[in-house]
Amino acid sequence: MSDKEVDAIEQVINDPEHIRNIAIAAHIDHGKTTLTDNLLARAGMISEKLAGDQRFMDFDDQEAERGITIYSANISMVHEYEGDDYLVNLIDTPGHVDFGGDVTRAMRAVDGVVVLVDAVDGVMPQTETVMKQAMNEGVKPVLFINKIDRLIEEMELTPEEMQERFTNIIRKVNNILRKYADEETAERWSMAVNDGTVAFGSALMNWAISAPYMQETGITFSDIIERTNEGDHEGLSEDAPIEEVVLDMVVKHLNNPKESAQYRIPAIWPGDPESEVGQSMAEQDQEGPFVGVVTNVEDDEHAGTIATARVFSGTVHEGDELYGIESHKTERAQQVGIYSGPRKLTVDDVPAGNIVAITGPDFSTGETIISDDAEEIQPFEQIEHVFEPVVTKAIEPKRTSDLPQLIEELRKRSKEDNTIQVDIDEETGETTVSGLGELHIEAKVERHLEEQGIDIEVSEPIVVFREGITKGSPEVMGKSPNRHNKLEMSVEPIGEDVRKFLKEEYEEVQRNADEQYEVRDALIEAGMDDEEADNILEVHEENVFVNASRGIKNLREIQEYLLDAFKEFCDEGPLAGEPVIGLMVKLHDAKLHEDAIHRGPSQMIPTTKDAMRKGFLQADPELIEPKQKLRIDTPTDTMGDAMTEVSNRRGDVIDMSEEGDSSVIKCKLPVEELFGFEAALKSATNGQGFFSLIDIIFEPLPRNLQEQTILDIRERKGMKQEMPSLEE
Repeated sequence: MSDKEVDAIEQVINDPEHIRNIAIAAHIDHGKTTLTDNLLARAGMISEKLAGDQRFMDFDDQEAERGITIYSANISMVHEYEGDDYLVNLIDTPGHVDFGGDVTRAMRAVDGVVVLVDAVDGVMPQTETVMKQAMNEGVKPVLFINKIDRLIEEMELTPEEMQERFTNIIRKVNNILRKYADEETAERWSMAVNDGTVAFGSALMNWAISAPYMQETGITFSDIIERTNEGDHEGLSEDAPIEEVVLDMVVKHLNNPKESAQYRIPAIWPGDPESEVGQSMAEQDQEGPFVGVVTNVEDDEHAGTIATARVFSGTVHEGDELYGIESHKTERAQQVGIYSGPRKLTVDDVPAGNIVAITGPDFSTGETIISDDAEEIQPFEQIEHVFEPVVTKAIEPKRTSDLPQLIEELRKRSKEDNTIQVDIDEETGETTVSGLGELHIEAKVERHLEEQGIDIEVSEPIVVFREGITKGSPEVMGKSPNRHNKLEMSVEPIGEDVRKFLKEEYEEVQRNADEQYEVRDALIEAGMDDEEADNILEVHEENVFVNASRGIKNLREIQEYLLDAFKEFCDEGPLAGEPVIGLMVKLHDAKLHEDAIHRGPSQMIPTTKDAMRKGFLQADPELIEPKQKLRIDTPTDTMGDAMTEVSNRRGDVIDMSEEGDSSVIKCKLPVEELFGFEAALKSATNGQGFFSLIDIIFEPLPRNLQEQTILDIRERKGMKQEMPSLEE
């Protein structure tokens, strides 16, 4: 970064109205990183000759090796628009679904997103996923349709055919917008060619066009077609430079931090908007109390820990003492700076409205940070990814002496990426790591441990199942170890609509409700019985504990123990120690010892678990397996072979369609059967077939596989090698 660029940044960094925080997001291989390279090249930050090939923002060795983006990467640049300088803080995000957690965290840091779509492939599943991530965070989109040159040179489409294709892409993107945004927002943010919220071009060839730019320059789409056919890409890049078209669109149509704060802060921060800090965040007041959210954490071999944070209020200075609200600890900002790809530009301070690199503090991603001497505030909502981890591997060091370092490094990985879950069994010593896919664990955990010099042994991928029931149980009795306490309970399955509400909406409704009856009414609207909704004692994941008694003496004194037992039971079900979903536990009656010393946690927790286990095992229990809904694209002549691969892996075809010379198969496949599927599909389709993730769902494991799978899991976990029974 030149002195001139640094000076330009420092001139704008204090003016929120001249700042744009944006992400570039897309389906894998749609040209996102190439677009970023060329924006940087035309901004004078990298060589124009190397742009597109350099993959400047893919600065991790693995990214170069694999040819994909694994980590989100930040950079700041200055763009001139209508005579004014604007600071564009840009985040290049991964396109592969296994690294979608990085996209989710990036969305917390930005106010707008350039959604990139390949003109040839069209809207793909990951396109919808990144749009959903943006909508969840209140991030406004604009659209860039890439690889127009291929429509002209390779596919030889007529102008009318291209227009039809563009119309179809824009319509699908707007439909996704309407699916995940409220009606008013969807209307305001709808993208269209005429208003300039859609641009077209070739990131590889470094040119782009939009309706406003065509009006301004007189360049027509016919000119674009003619010059592309002539191979005049260099001339087009001079007359319709990609950075001018795309960044003009960003500046004009994506909101500055002050504008976006008006609707984003109430959506992602549950605190009082009328408070001093609430008002400061709404105004992006650089003189107000400091508030930031950590969106990324990385270890730098030279600088140590570097936390990326969005500053929502106040200013962070070099040397500041920062307090993490969730971790309850104070850390020092040794340096603060802004990003220049793999490099950081150190500055004295970074004010509200910007994305800052803070060297030194040991915080986790998603943590709300404030000044150490400030009054503690409500933390921001947790950053929740749209998919949950479904693949697990057991990892152990080859040398016992490496175990402490292994555990420390795994905990670091989990802090850096909240879609990586680390579980250390204190009894067995087994360490397991869960992630969004095999590649996710391999790239972000296994490779990292190797680089740290830790030799490891890694198990085959493990699928985490769920446990559930299909019917209600009779009332059953649990007895305490001392035989002085008895609980009468029953269990029953929760309806799908209520489960969906508990999973997707309950926490937000509860957090934002002014009165408890609002939560009750929402549960009833979702389908829960009135009396059940009135008497909920606890909600844990997709499970509910209800007081169905007519009044139990001393219940308040033991309630905490009952709820602790309920949570423990739901985390490790009785079939195979897998998480429980869709369970309603009802407490009907209790007979308790009058002396409190005889109804403490050592008595009541086992009693509660005993009753729930008995009820669960009498309610037709079953293992529930994760499945992926996939879109498979393959040449039509190999569609049959692709479908054979699906059926051989217990897959079900949902839909089939034709798109040009290709066939599209929508199907669902058990995650357990997906290991090695990519290679098998490539082999079956002569290397031309590929698949994309649409969604992750859970469905019952076939009955003929239930018992053996349960026994296999129990063996792996060191549990008794027999099916669970009431007599245990």
